[in-house]
Amino acid sequence: MTLNHPETDRIDLANVLTALGDETRLAMLGYLARADGSEMTCGQFHPLASKTALSYHLAKLREAGIVNVRPLGTKRLISLRRDDLDERFPGFLAAIEASALSAAERVSVPEAEHATAAEIDAGG
Repeated sequence: MTLNHPETDRIDLANVLTALGDETRLAMLGYLARADGSEMTCGQFHPLASKTALSYHLAKLREAGIVNVRPLGTKRLISLRRDDLDERFPGFLAAIEASALSAAERVSVPEAEHATAAEIDAGG
């Protein structure tokens, strides 16, 4: 099974910006940036969303040309298309990586760590 990925010269900035306009997808970019070129599996993104939601978000990132998704048996190996994006839009990734890393930290904080308004009012 092969998945469609846009050729480097067909990656459209508007599509990339639209895909990264979602907090979860921006956080996924942060995870990939931290992986520093290593492939990741879907399971490594689980702190961000459910399996179904991750599949949807990965498809959007792949269709925009941000990630490469390589099927391997029952797994999907995901990598950032850094070289392609740097070739197409020099400096783009470097400019947004800090925001992506910050989004990865915000989104991956377990819900139990978020204080509710009642807890804050009660001093908890």
